[in-house]
Amino acid sequence: MTIRSRRETITFKHPFRLRGVERVLPAGPYEVVTDEEMIEGLSFASWRRVATMMTVPAEGSRGGVMEMLSIGSVDLADAMASDASVAND
Repeated sequence: MTIRSRRETITFKHPFRLRGVERVLPAGPYEVVTDEEMIEGLSFASWRRVATMMTVPAEGSRGGVMEMLSIGSVDLADAMASDASVAND
């Protein structure tokens, strides 16, 4: 099984919430890592997402300590859409 990871930085302009995270996260840039596995047996390369993780400030941390949380890709998309709609209000 072949697995690849993609990294991207997304920026929230407003404080936001993610389902499964019990606190409000501050506005700013966040690194998102998506792991995908190759679907075997096809005549072309195809990948399926198996995990999405996001690096966030650790709860109660003031010194730049970060933690990586496993999140749902749909929950991330919802938070990004909500952030964009706040910017358009």
